[in-house]
Amino acid sequence: MNFINKFILPKEVDFDTALQAQARITRIIVSDLHATCIDEEVKNAGAISQHADEARLLKTKNMNELLDVFIAPYDKESIYRLITQLDWIALSVKHFQLETDAYGVTTISEYQSIIEVILEMANLLEQCITRLSTKSPRTISLDTDIIHDQYDHVVVLCAQSVAELLKNDDCKYIIVHRDILWQLKEIAKRIHVTANTLEDMAIKLI
Repeated sequence: MNFINKFILPKEVDFDTALQAQARITRIIVSDLHATCIDEEVKNAGAISQHADEARLLKTKNMNELLDVFIAPYDKESIYRLITQLDWIALSVKHFQLETDAYGVTTISEYQSIIEVILEMANLLEQCITRLSTKSPRTISLDTDIIHDQYDHVVVLCAQSVAELLKNDDCKYIIVHRDILWQLKEIAKRIHVTANTLEDMAIKLI
């Protein structure tokens, strides 16, 4: 029987659990970002880097499983896109930290309102991915609509912050903080794009 299982029967992988685990670590990384803007000691503890490394390992594991599996609960191309897009969210947060470190930015508390919306997006995205296994496309669609609205809100908040920046006479300060705002918008954009893929997967379940 072991011989049959190993060499004849097609391999099956629990992709629902695998994707939920990747969504969870992605949400944790965004939570780390939120904690950083409240408490500077969190940034110094290196939580974002640590969890980003964990996220990359999960992404690699999930990708290898996808390449090796014959039977999948969803369209394999959609699973591939979801795996890579969750990884992009984690990378975007890591890149945000790398930029703030390189620029010598010691506090990001002024962007707390933007980061709070991004955290709400990440929480909702994780919730949607958890619901994927329940095959409730309409519920997922309602939640992804909220994520799209939240992304619009982030874009508005970032634009307002840039408008305030341009009132400053310090060109270096403007350039640095405009880059930071761009990277925050990039994190939100990646969550938004991932939600689109998730919505597409949910529709295919009907």
